[in-house]
Amino acid sequence: MRAEVSLEAPAVPGVGPLPLTEREFSLFQTLVEREAGLHLGPSKQALLVGRLSRRVRALGLASFGAYYRFVTARGNEAEQVRMLDCLCTNETHFFREPEHFAFLRQRVFPEWTRRAAQGLMARRVRVWSAGCSTGEEPYSLAMELLAHFPPGSGWEVEVLATDLSTWALERARQGLWPVEKAAGIPRPMLRDFMLKGTRSQEGWMKAGAELRAVLRFARVNLHDERGWPAGPFELIFCRNVLIYFGAEARGRALSALLRRLPPTGHLFLGHAESLTGSAEPARCVAPNIYCAKPAPAPGASAT
Repeated sequence: MRAEVSLEAPAVPGVGPLPLTEREFSLFQTLVEREAGLHLGPSKQALLVGRLSRRVRALGLASFGAYYRFVTARGNEAEQVRMLDCLCTNETHFFREPEHFAFLRQRVFPEWTRRAAQGLMARRVRVWSAGCSTGEEPYSLAMELLAHFPPGSGWEVEVLATDLSTWALERARQGLWPVEKAAGIPRPMLRDFMLKGTRSQEGWMKAGAELRAVLRFARVNLHDERGWPAGPFELIFCRNVLIYFGAEARGRALSALLRRLPPTGHLFLGHAESLTGSAEPARCVAPNIYCAKPAPAPGASAT
């Protein structure tokens, strides 16, 4: 195996944080929430300084005020993408929240099999990992799906992995991780779907061809539904993403996610998240797992 792009965030010149005035922080708060839905409360001021100082210096700018003017200037959309890359939190691991994967094995997959046998469901499954970070979640989903619906079984599987961060998406596309990450992967899946690096790639593992065949990647801003993929998706995983959104942006995103589920689809949220703020009817079927609930017909009473 050979890695074709760097796995590390690019180094930039300059050391130490730059000073940030309250007014400058307020400007960045408004900009980031407007463009990406991310809410930077007062406690996040040090985070913003720490993550953007090196970017400011890399551009040869003297202050955050100068950087704000630069990043909001017409024609500098690419720098806005770089800025949001710096502010994204990319924390994940394989098979995170194992109870969600147990729910798939014990309840969802048997139901799909039953419905397909009765002609009530096509043998085609679309899954969306919304906020995929560096890829551990969508690759985990692909392994789980292919273990139960392997190529040649008559089932077609597609996993769409999206994120706001272009840097994280590039790492996800590579499908290459330190072998220490293998600790979270069940041994049979590790054997069947991952390749162990040798020689120059010793100490690394890489996703095999079967996984790569079912995965697609795209940059998607969850704050702007106009750029979202069209549904429906039988499964949507959006875990530990919307906790960073402001209340209004979070409610809109949750409603839009639920609208992309068929009646039998499932939305998976993180353990600290809920549907608070969503205007779409839904029902909880397990901790942090939801199904879209059709609105009652006119004149009918909701239960």
